[in-house]
Amino acid sequence: MKNIVILGGSYAGISTAHRILKQATKLGPFKITLVSPNTHFYWNMASPRGIVPGQITEEKLFLPIAPGFQRHPPGRFEFILASAESLDVEAKKVEISGSTGNQTLDYDFLILATGSHTRGGTPFKGLGSTEATKEALHDFQARVKNAESIVVAGAGVTGVEVAGELAFEYGRQKKIILLASGSTILEGSPPSVHKIATQALQSLQVDIKLQTKVTDLVQTANNQQQLTLSGGDKMITDLYIPTFGLIPNSSYVPAKFLNADGYVVVDRHLQVKGTENVWAVGDVSDVEPAQFITTDKQSAHLAKNIVSLLRDNNKTLLPYKVGSSRMMGLQIGKKAATGHYGSMRIPSFVVVRARKTLFVENMGPTVNGSLF
Repeated sequence: MKNIVILGGSYAGISTAHRILKQATKLGPFKITLVSPNTHFYWNMASPRGIVPGQITEEKLFLPIAPGFQRHPPGRFEFILASAESLDVEAKKVEISGSTGNQTLDYDFLILATGSHTRGGTPFKGLGSTEATKEALHDFQARVKNAESIVVAGAGVTGVEVAGELAFEYGRQKKIILLASGSTILEGSPPSVHKIATQALQSLQVDIKLQTKVTDLVQTANNQQQLTLSGGDKMITDLYIPTFGLIPNSSYVPAKFLNADGYVVVDRHLQVKGTENVWAVGDVSDVEPAQFITTDKQSAHLAKNIVSLLRDNNKTLLPYKVGSSRMMGLQIGKKAATGHYGSMRIPSFVVVRARKTLFVENMGPTVNGSLF
């Protein structure tokens, strides 16, 4: 029997598991073991709105993982609540750690889908366990509610969405400041896109400071934060929210398989370079910038290759095609949005309509596999 171990219970791991199970129903014998430190799947796409008190219920952000796989045949799937600790590709073993201690799993095929986390303990990605993520989310909601001034650092998609959600709810009650390190917000997007986003934020009373970074942070005696900015100025705020830079969850992977930033290096088949039958998809991989659309595309491609190998172990793998044009859409509050595909701007009304619910209705179908 082929043992397929998938590390990670976020979108990359869950979608890949369901796709293999559904496409290989008549093949076998094989078993998928999904390992995750989280009991629940986290719909982090909605987290910028989730940190605003009263906007999204917890039930629309978290859903238990294990029940979603009950539709598959007995013996084909196992869920283990644990974290990956180490990887031995020569011995084809993974050491994991859970509530009952350490355990070693043997694998024939291994998929690394452990994702990434954000800086500063912000709940825009999972934080090591479902309990830790929920606790951070509740903490941020309380701090947002009590803050009179909020500084959002980083003007990429997450930063702009966070500033927009906060300002839509509190723009005339709280001071919302967005710091951008570059000469515009949403650097790398077409000029028309960052122009629309800038105007939308300004209409919500967001104070945008360009070419500004935080170089130091000191907690004050009255529980505020003193920020030192790149120009030398200092700023006092009730709440500081960093949104820049993802950190890959790859501490268990031997350093020789990682690039300088800690991402797993893969080849054109999404296979980890220098290994046999080990692949990486999603945020932890170096193949593409972290994005839901690219993760879904990688998952679908890898599942197809795995099923081919289950059918014929000597099958030639299909190469993965990295997208030549980036697609991006973001919400700015509840009534404005923008986006682009390559250099072409997507009409705002299209993005508003598509992202109105932040796709929370897809969380259930993702976890139970009906989306795939």
